[in-house]
Amino acid sequence: MAAQMTSDDLVGVLRDTVVALVRRDGVDLSARQLGVFLTCYLNEGAHTVRGLAQQLNVSKPAITRALDRLSDLDLARRKVDPADRRSVLVQRTTKGSAFLREIRSVMGELIAAGRAPVDVAPRRSAVAG
Repeated sequence: MAAQMTSDDLVGVLRDTVVALVRRDGVDLSARQLGVFLTCYLNEGAHTVRGLAQQLNVSKPAITRALDRLSDLDLARRKVDPADRRSVLVQRTTKGSAFLREIRSVMGELIAAGRAPVDVAPRRSAVAG
């Protein structure tokens, strides 16, 4: 069960999920791009460059670059906010929703299989005891 997984188990699932996504034919996102993507798809409501920058605590140009890549891959789309034409809204796409389902599927399979971290040694304290 996911509730009984340790932080090392969760890191292992994350690693195995990322490795599965990298190995398959399809999009390959950086950590920042994946963070922006997941924020847009998992958090309800309208998303703007300014709002994403605040949520993720990164610069607006960094969000813009991530959105450029997500737009190129048709995982997100930009639209001028009709209420404030200076603002740009980030919209979900069908392809992006399918990609999120794929991520969920991979993670679900790993968790259901009780997959422990692969090649992850226990962390040692950096501070001498």
